Amino acid sequence: MKVSTQTQQFSQRFGDEQAIERLARIGYDALDYSMFDMCAPDSPLWQSSFREYAKKLRRKAEDAGISFNQSHAPFPVYRQGQDDYNDMMRQAMIRSIEVTAILGGDCVIVHPTYLPENKKKFNMDFYNTLAPYCREFGVKVALENMFGHDPVANRLIPNVCSTAEEFVEYMDELDPACFVACLDIGHAGLVGETAENMILALGHNRLKALHVHDNNNITDLHTLPFTQQLHWDKITDALREIQYSGVFTFEADNFLTRFPDELIDDASRLMLRVGRYLAERCTAAL
Repeated sequence: MKVSTQTQQFSQRFGDEQAIERLARIGYDALDYSMFDMCAPDSPLWQSSFREYAKKLRRKAEDAGISFNQSHAPFPVYRQGQDDYNDMMRQAMIRSIEVTAILGGDCVIVHPTYLPENKKKFNMDFYNTLAPYCREFGVKVALENMFGHDPVANRLIPNVCSTAEEFVEYMDELDPACFVACLDIGHAGLVGETAENMILALGHNRLKALHVHDNNNITDLHTLPFTQQLHWDKITDALREIQYSGVFTFEADNFLTRFPDELIDDASRLMLRVGRYLAERCTAAL
């Protein structure tokens, strides 16, 4: 099983091209390209030359011996009552699909939207508007399990696709030729679910992407597995049981944030070693 990581932390420090080179030297098999800042005025992805920029990144990756397995679109994709923002984000979602195709990725993660009323209808309508672009560019959109925040109780609560039942319901009403599930391992426990239960419920045919990280089931820490409280034996057993066929992709960059530039490669090498260990458990003989 290939091991991948998001580019965000390295790209913020060193720029996209250096990030690709460094992560390739560290030894990752693939990359999850972070497009969180796509809509910033100075972002190269928000210029008319975005295609040339994406092609340059793909060439850089190929020269470095690494590939892009997936990407992450900017978010939130919708804000109630903010028409200009929503128009911009719709353009960004379409561009994210195209950029992912140019990079050679299989899917792009696009967050669902929580609304107090008609959230499912809104999300179904929204995702279905992206289906023609998935077909045009040969890229699938991956939904992610989310969580919300109760400001009164000051705690995290279920949001969209937060439970196994709801996530499966969403996936089964969308065209599998265009849409897949990306399970965020850390998000599951924040709302009273478990990652292993969601893995088993989604199964082999729906679950095609991961965001791997650890937390204390209280805060969305996005840190290295084995440093917090998730049950990694149960998680890898569940992935092995469904014969997960995707990439083992980290979204654990908060583990790296406090390391200085001189040590970040070494910290990321440890992350990769942990990823190799867990990936091997996912594919070990039963």
